[in-house]
Amino acid sequence: MQKKKGHLLTDARGYQVNFNPMRDVNLVRLFVFPTIILLIVINIFPLIWSLVLSFSDYSARLPTEWGNNPEMVGKKNYVALFTDLEVWNKFITTGKYVLMSVGIEMILGFGLALLLQTKFAGRGIIYVLLVLPMTMSPVIVGLMWKLFMDPNWGMFNFLLGLGRVDWAQDPARNLYAVVIVDIWMWTPFVMLLSMAGLSAVPQYLYEAAEVDRASWWFKFTRITLPMTYPLLLIALIFRVMDAFKIFDLPMGLVGRGSGAPQLLALEVYIETFLTWRTSYGSALGYIMLIAIIAITSILIKYLNKAKQ
Repeated sequence: MQKKKGHLLTDARGYQVNFNPMRDVNLVRLFVFPTIILLIVINIFPLIWSLVLSFSDYSARLPTEWGNNPEMVGKKNYVALFTDLEVWNKFITTGKYVLMSVGIEMILGFGLALLLQTKFAGRGIIYVLLVLPMTMSPVIVGLMWKLFMDPNWGMFNFLLGLGRVDWAQDPARNLYAVVIVDIWMWTPFVMLLSMAGLSAVPQYLYEAAEVDRASWWFKFTRITLPMTYPLLLIALIFRVMDAFKIFDLPMGLVGRGSGAPQLLALEVYIETFLTWRTSYGSALGYIMLIAIIAITSILIKYLNKAKQ
């Protein structure tokens, strides 16, 4: 039998063993439990509360002590959303944006990773310059490109040899402006994950292909692409989730005016914090959440098959 004396344990043979209550499990609990509680407070509770509000008639303009308590209305908000043609148009616009931005980012990011696999002079400097955009705040990036695309004195039109084209405020072009800026900012993310996948490809596979005099297309389709496919899917999952709910970049670049691109995240902001239709905006936010979960679940299914 062991007897505890302060920070020492005495075993049956009389030997004393150091006992530290701040070690191992106790130390893990000390740091993990407060983190879990914090995550529940700032994440789980707002998620549950917004779900309750989505089935009610509530506006956050007036405090609840003034008699503005949520009144449950069932599925009324969701029915109104699914029967609103403007909401469906926003879903189509958001899907179009996700396909354009993420698709081009995947192609450019993987292509840049293939180029940077080759050692050449100045490779490190180019690598650092390419990674810099993703380290910046999206709002700052949006404001910076808004000045860069200014039709009067911005350099974007001048470099492309165009006239006075208003990319940010023209409703026919501002969606493509957001796509261009998003590609500039997040292509390095795809490039980094692609480089991680390329660095994990065993070199003996390429050496065996060289012995068999395989073409570059054979090596790309049978070695490079299959070996990097799981990491490319991971990059695709992260980029689809982030692009589907993008808000800060178009807010900094275009703003929230009537000519702003019809993206779902901007619509949630307008309904919840400008028109104060809090319940309606919460319902739209949950529809977005379900759509993101459905899309990512399909991609994760393919990721699991790729791992097998």
